Amino acid sequence: MSDIREEVRRKYTDAIRRQSASCCCGKDCGSDPVTEGNYDRQELAERLDGLEIPSFGCGNPTALAAIEEGETVLDLGSGAGLDVFLASLQVGPSGHVYGLDMTEAMLEEAEKNRRRAGMENVSFIRGEMEAIPLPDGSVDRVLSNCVVNLSPDKDQVLREIFRVLRRGGRMALSDIVLLRPLPPSVQASVAAWTGCIAGALPVDVFRAKIDAVPFDDVTITLTKIYAFSDDEAAELFPDLSEEDRRLASGTVASAFISAVKGL
Repeated sequence: MSDIREEVRRKYTDAIRRQSASCCCGKDCGSDPVTEGNYDRQELAERLDGLEIPSFGCGNPTALAAIEEGETVLDLGSGAGLDVFLASLQVGPSGHVYGLDMTEAMLEEAEKNRRRAGMENVSFIRGEMEAIPLPDGSVDRVLSNCVVNLSPDKDQVLREIFRVLRRGGRMALSDIVLLRPLPPSVQASVAAWTGCIAGALPVDVFRAKIDAVPFDDVTITLTKIYAFSDDEAAELFPDLSEEDRRLASGTVASAFISAVKGL
């Protein structure tokens, strides 16, 4: 578990230092099928006064989370802060948004962006999503963008999300899910873990874990299905054989996952 976590930390640290904008899970690229089309970049520039913030996600959870003015929101694995800042515009001055990340370089970049944006209703905190450093029942929404799949202990992450949510609060995740099982060689690949693939769960397994917490009103909606080209697969998973890369293609999808902590 610690080896995977440290490799993820290293990859994200390297990615933000290189400013590899719009690349999933630290992938160094100019164009990424996982991140393409998740945001309207022109709209982002207008809403964030031209501030350019890299995205490492597979969706746009703030567009689907039904965030309301005055709420307290937590973004797990907040990176350079893009989803935090979008949520802060939705909660307004009477609300607050926390961004949690385990990578110091990401937190430093996010804080620079917060100062540039002049956002006072935002706080960035260092920590791991398996042990969220916030009190019980302290937030109304928990967001995450392509991060839960990176945890080796997803049951604990889901329990922690449930703990920090208020009654009636909502979990709203964009994440990678599997449409069929991966070959064992892919599951064992560190590159496939940090590339958001090996740690992803089949849809039915993910739902069963959420139900067991127990959350209510669980929905999992597929948003994209990925068929990686040979070149994309080789760049994402350099330690896999050509055959294993082909087996991974078409297995992976992005999904929006929503659930409520009951009253």
